[in-house]
Amino acid sequence: MSAVAVLGTTFQNPVLLAAGTAGFGREVAGVIDLDSLGGVVTKAVTPEPRRGHPRPRVAEFRGGMLNAVGLANPGLEAVATRELPQLAARLRRARIVVNVAGATVDDYVAVVERLTGAEGVVAFEINASCPNTTTGGLEFGADAASLADLVRRCRSATGRPLVVKLSPALPDIPAMAQVVADAGGDAVSLVNTMPGMLDGRLGNPFGGVSGPALLPIGLLATQRVRERVGLPVIGVGGIRSAADARAYLAAGAALVAIGTAALADPRVPVRIARELARG
Repeated sequence: MSAVAVLGTTFQNPVLLAAGTAGFGREVAGVIDLDSLGGVVTKAVTPEPRRGHPRPRVAEFRGGMLNAVGLANPGLEAVATRELPQLAARLRRARIVVNVAGATVDDYVAVVERLTGAEGVVAFEINASCPNTTTGGLEFGADAASLADLVRRCRSATGRPLVVKLSPALPDIPAMAQVVADAGGDAVSLVNTMPGMLDGRLGNPFGGVSGPALLPIGLLATQRVRERVGLPVIGVGGIRSAADARAYLAAGAALVAIGTAALADPRVPVRIARELARG
């Protein structure tokens, strides 16, 4: 499959590693060739370092995986001065997209402003599924006004493309994608994890469902957004094979991101990229 021109740049192929799958590249550097992929979405970055939720943080079940990592990351300054420079030094062809998270709009803006000039960064993925502490815990992406404010503020902080990652639990995903477009967003990632619980399996009471169960949900969201809004879509959720990736591309996705399958077998994204290249 040929290169993909989107988000103001060219991806050598449509396969990305989803946020959290490879941290900032170090974790899988000796296992797979990151530079053979279209790109890498980094672990979520927040202004402050976060230790995350108590362990265990991951539990498998028949339909996929439940995780409650809690946005663990080394914090904005460590990412800016250590993690992103080493990742950019590793990659010559694969693109870097930075996932951004926070509890307030100011948190997101701080990350975007600090990293907008970072070498190798082509776009920001805004995690709109974080609870907004200024509105009583409602997720940014669950409320049109909060989502619009988040995207507008991030848009004012950078000239880099903004990709907004939306929850599959939204009652009308295309309507919220339209909010993203109207507020200045450039694309959407569909979909984030689905809230779920496996009693006693995690250190945190609940977490996010990912894996095969999300495939039909992500495909439908992708097709509906492309039909009603037209924003570019990064299709993510349940991709385990080249056939799954092709299904997202057929639904209208420009790029696909692989998450849970890459945690189970880090070589899956490279294999899928190779199979797509063979047609």
